[in-house]
Amino acid sequence: MQNSGQKKLRFISILADGMIIAVAYAMSYYLRFGLLRDAGIFALSEGTEFYPLEGYLKYLWIILPGYLVIYSLCGLYEAKRTRKLEYWNLFEANIIGLLFLSFVLIVFDEEDISRLFIGVFFFTALLGEVVFRCLFYSALRARRRKGKNLRHIVVVGYSDAAAGYIDRIKANPQWGYYIHGIISDVKEQGSSYRDIPVIGTISNLESILHENAFEEIIIALPLGAYDKLQSVVRICEKIGVHTKFVPDYINVIPTVPEMEDFLGLPVINIRHVPLSNYGNRMIKRILDFVFALFGLLLCAIPMGIIALLIKVTTHGRIIYSQERIGFHGKPFRMYKFCSMKEADDGEDETEWSSKDNKRVTKIGKLLRRTSLDELPQLWNVIRGDMSLIGPRPERPFFVKKFEEEIPRYMIKHQVRPGMTGWAQVHGLRGDTSVKQRIEYDLYYIENWSLLLDMRIALWTVFSGFINENAR
Repeated sequence: MQNSGQKKLRFISILADGMIIAVAYAMSYYLRFGLLRDAGIFALSEGTEFYPLEGYLKYLWIILPGYLVIYSLCGLYEAKRTRKLEYWNLFEANIIGLLFLSFVLIVFDEEDISRLFIGVFFFTALLGEVVFRCLFYSALRARRRKGKNLRHIVVVGYSDAAAGYIDRIKANPQWGYYIHGIISDVKEQGSSYRDIPVIGTISNLESILHENAFEEIIIALPLGAYDKLQSVVRICEKIGVHTKFVPDYINVIPTVPEMEDFLGLPVINIRHVPLSNYGNRMIKRILDFVFALFGLLLCAIPMGIIALLIKVTTHGRIIYSQERIGFHGKPFRMYKFCSMKEADDGEDETEWSSKDNKRVTKIGKLLRRTSLDELPQLWNVIRGDMSLIGPRPERPFFVKKFEEEIPRYMIKHQVRPGMTGWAQVHGLRGDTSVKQRIEYDLYYIENWSLLLDMRIALWTVFSGFINENAR
């Protein structure tokens, strides 16, 4: 059920989009035949005539509603309380809009509309939409932080999933959710969690929902109470309030589970790994090889200088190799520039690196802080031991240790390890929480895409090399 506030925001968005499209359309005309022409950019040939503005505006009556329908189909008017502004959806909508505009001109057999005008309109409309949405959602989130434009909800059940849901709501007031209470059979009435009181039991759920105008119900029953799930859902649907289900097995199923329709029976794949697909794996491997080879050629001179500095300052090894566990749990030798003094037998294999390790050399501190000591791993990527992007590989001693201590640790070996990754660009390197690092690694494994790899690569280039925790 959509509340009046949400309908009002949707109406404002549609109205603003309509105005932006109309203004961008008219502005594009003046940009093409005014500013660009007067500046000598894409100037018209002498004696060439062009349509007056009225000739362009006569198509706006069909272009404007068409664009708004396209925006709606691309999900631009859906509630985005817990989601970031989806720039890709906006770009996609305007690409489809561009095709729609071209189709309209073909249908009306219009040959006198400037093709450059169409291109200018695309960029003008896209820029206007991006600016409007940035300002609109910034103002909306600021308003929600002040306690306005709230969505009133209640949580049915108390479990780890319920606690996790509440924690996230509390940490993000800009989402505009207000939790009135928890309805639970396992937590005593009068008690609370994060200042949210337990207001009743499941037996009086129906009466509580009738007496309160909640806009959303969150079902987060513990696993042991799933026998009550059907009756809880029936009551919620009877009241007619929008209902969401937060399963209490989030540590088992992936963030975005893959569903199969087994002759009408829904089946959930416990672990969805996009890189288990041969095509995805081949594309990533080809890109790894090409960019790693290019990286080696590009970094040949800097690597030579680093090697010379190490040799001159430490008189020891320039590059050392260390056994790590990689794809499908297979061991391989990973290469790095030497940044530490040689360790006693076996110490290097079982010692957990720390920021203040006394074995780190002076040149090593700089190499580790800038991650330049990792450059020889480009050879590991070319060999196929590693990928440019993926979970960081660990030594056999610690793999055996973490396998027993950290749930789902071994899942990281379902993909090739990487020189950088989702955990690393979030600062989880070196002497940081292994458990938290695994959560980020699992997110990457389950949500892999070329776009995510590109994002991590850019993040690494612009901010990921300098890291106090790098080891």
